Amino acid sequence: MRNITIFRARSIITMNPARPRASHVAVQDGRILGVGDLSELEPWGNHTLDDSLADKVFMPGFVEGHAHAMEGTLWRHVYCGFFDRTDPDGRRWSGLKTLDAVLDRLKAAEASLSDPDAPLAGFQLDPIYLDNITVTRHDLDLVCATRPVGVLHASGHIMNVNTRALELAGLLRQGVDHPGIELGDDGLSIGVLKSPEVYAPVARHVGFGRSVTDADEQGLRDFARLCVRSGTTTVTDLAARLEDEVVGMMLRVTGEERFPARVVALKFFMGHTPEDLVNRAVELKKLSTDRLRLGRIKVIADGSIQGFSARLRWPGYHNGAPNGLWYIAPAQLAEIYERALARGIAVHTHTNGDQATELVLDTLGPALTKHPVRDHRFTLQHCQLADAAQFRRMKALGMCVNLFANHHFYWGDEHYRLTVGPERAGRMNACRTALDTGVAMAIHSDAPVTPLGPLFTAWCAVNRITASGRVQGESERITVAEALRAITLGAAHTLHLDGEIGSIEVGKRGDFAVLEDDPTEVEPGALKDVGIWGTIQGGRKFAAGDL
Repeated sequence: MRNITIFRARSIITMNPARPRASHVAVQDGRILGVGDLSELEPWGNHTLDDSLADKVFMPGFVEGHAHAMEGTLWRHVYCGFFDRTDPDGRRWSGLKTLDAVLDRLKAAEASLSDPDAPLAGFQLDPIYLDNITVTRHDLDLVCATRPVGVLHASGHIMNVNTRALELAGLLRQGVDHPGIELGDDGLSIGVLKSPEVYAPVARHVGFGRSVTDADEQGLRDFARLCVRSGTTTVTDLAARLEDEVVGMMLRVTGEERFPARVVALKFFMGHTPEDLVNRAVELKKLSTDRLRLGRIKVIADGSIQGFSARLRWPGYHNGAPNGLWYIAPAQLAEIYERALARGIAVHTHTNGDQATELVLDTLGPALTKHPVRDHRFTLQHCQLADAAQFRRMKALGMCVNLFANHHFYWGDEHYRLTVGPERAGRMNACRTALDTGVAMAIHSDAPVTPLGPLFTAWCAVNRITASGRVQGESERITVAEALRAITLGAAHTLHLDGEIGSIEVGKRGDFAVLEDDPTEVEPGALKDVGIWGTIQGGRKFAAGDL
């Protein structure tokens, strides 16, 4: 006997040009059986008609192509960000506008700890909004000098720690020589640690553990709650270590009947040889399930622009800061690409600065000559400063790009004023150029760097409005239709999942974002304000209000 549910909606935006609108969608065993009006779907046989969402608008479930499940775990630490932010429980946290306010919130949290040796961790620190102050170990010693204290930057690329944390990690000593560890006049670390590789040995001492790369069990569930609130049914965990214990936990949790999202987890290149990395990705791929997709690789080429650790081509940083850091050697990158192409493993590469993007383009070309693959879909993640010539090279190489549209709002003013200057700030995250060049494109939040919210990300790409209300880079705006495609089919394409998700049509997964309004009918400036009821994932309903 068929187990068919037919959902009725006010309108269904299918993203399928053959049938762009419908009123009903039929789902059987988690997959779409048909889309149309009720009379067209009834002939499938016995069914249950669900009209509980008849006043809502359905879209394909949103696909977040660059996020990190650690966001769910980070919320158990102290929020130190500049902007207001909502946690998985729906609580709104006020942003902190001064360093004193950050230290006061940390002090309040420290006072609540009963164990004198327990670490204290904060996250989302953004010094560029605090007059670009360098937060040192001495500042964090004011919170507590006897317990380890650490705060992760909003970019995720830098961590500030106190003196006790450096002592526990064995880094408070003379002779430390690494470009990612800043030293004071006394020759000792000032407590500013740049790059995940550098701060990883300290992270466990300040209370992060694996939460700077992988989510724990509660964190994964909390992250999924954020997905439902944002209409997201498929989400990436774009830089996870994916050790056996973590993979086992993720398989178990995502396999639970009421887990509401599909997670695409990428193996992070850190602490592995290229050969071992690719071999591990091949092993993981075999473990994939519908709700946990494995077998892809994430590589980081440079740091963050607002953290001044990204690699920029001439003329470098607008304020004269020294060029940023390389996170990988060119020979390692070449070997990863060659081995991955030979084994059928997709690689997503983080490049913020245009010099890092140039390195990837220079490296992938020769790798493809050795191992020609027609549909590799290697994807540049962020790729914020790419110019038109670089997009043409991406097109020629068959690459995809996932642009960080949210940056226009969160850091656009600072990029204009401080990091790269007016001209380059105007071309950042060049969605219009990407589409006009024919490069397959997605847009993203990089949660927890910015909040998970695909409609907000679409709003950013359409409007390009900064936090101060300026339009920055008007020529790079895209249309609402193009932005909605970028957060559905566009992101699905970069993950090789566009045959399963990204549109509402026969045979695909029964994944829908359930909205209060039609995003194609509101003013472009109101796109971010469209209400989200929740999601339907694999035919199962999840209301944001019930989380």
